Amino acid sequence: MPIISADNNTALAAIIFGLAWLGFWVDGKPISKVLPGVPWVIGIGLLLSNTGIIPGDAPAYGFVGQYLLPLGVPFLLFKANLRGLFTDGGWVLPAFVISGLGVCAGAISGFFMFDLGPEGPEIAGTYAGAFIGGVVNFVAVSEAVQMSPNQFSVALGASAPASIIGLVVLAMLPAVPFIRRHFPSVIIEHTNQTAVTKGDDDAPLFRSDHVALGIAISFTICAVSGYVSNWLGLGNYNLFFITIITVIVANIAPNQFAKLQGDFALGMLCMYAFFAIIGAGTDAVSFIKSAPVLFVYCSYLLAVQFVVLLLGAKLFKIDLAVAIIGSAAAIVGAAVAAALATTKGWKTLITPGITIGILGYVVANFIGVAIFKWLSQI
Repeated sequence: MPIISADNNTALAAIIFGLAWLGFWVDGKPISKVLPGVPWVIGIGLLLSNTGIIPGDAPAYGFVGQYLLPLGVPFLLFKANLRGLFTDGGWVLPAFVISGLGVCAGAISGFFMFDLGPEGPEIAGTYAGAFIGGVVNFVAVSEAVQMSPNQFSVALGASAPASIIGLVVLAMLPAVPFIRRHFPSVIIEHTNQTAVTKGDDDAPLFRSDHVALGIAISFTICAVSGYVSNWLGLGNYNLFFITIITVIVANIAPNQFAKLQGDFALGMLCMYAFFAIIGAGTDAVSFIKSAPVLFVYCSYLLAVQFVVLLLGAKLFKIDLAVAIIGSAAAIVGAAVAAALATTKGWKTLITPGITIGILGYVVANFIGVAIFKWLSQI
């Protein structure tokens, strides 16, 4: 039994928001250029749950995933400009496609390199779908290919640590001298210059009336999105509808939303709480005991994806920041891609990161099932 029980919502809330504070604190320190707040929040959450301090699953985690995550998405998009989607973020889609091709190449080649057992095709197809889409696609593809319940549990447990490592690699790429020399980025250079010249007077003010209005608008968008997605029978794509509705509203009244203060910080608070429960929900001990080969397979898949991504970025002269967000949209999903862009200060890539990430949810099932069927016939 963990020291803090699963029904102790107050204590768990303190832990979750304490980790969120840690993320903000790290992002304000020089170390963030090497290892930003996101991996720290996830890693310490994982450590706390796997050392028995907090539980691996709790109602408080469900609350964060069900309410705070959707609530945070509109906050990050209130100042979204569609023109930025087709200018600064225009290459996110090609970067996502290249990353997806890398995932497929890693999944298929790894199938022949590693002994995945009798359910090898099911594992390869499910992982391909998950790393192009997300956890929703993991569940959908595993059901479509009829993966056994035991294998599902082991495969899901093995993929979580690999995903965290992939996220850490993405976050650290801009700090690698070799990468910066060979993969230039106008966005990163501009962000660094802005950070150097930015003064305290540029910090957003906290206005209680603005915050209250922002929360009301965000909850309204989430409510409308939930109604629409359920009415269409597409409840799993709720974030997609939240994104669409928010971007439409933000572009109908751009001047009004531009005056809103404190929205971005609140969005990041929700995202950091989400990262905290990702770490807390990862069962590293169970994974180490039962799924080392699947972890190696996942790591290999992601390594191939990174190689293909960097080669594609070099060949097509894609900005490094754009390539990183395109990859994040594929391998860790829309919300994490947006949060990574936020923590790095790449605000022009937040909307494209979410939009392209949601696109991954749509196409991933077809790709995963197709790979399963092809490998099953070999």
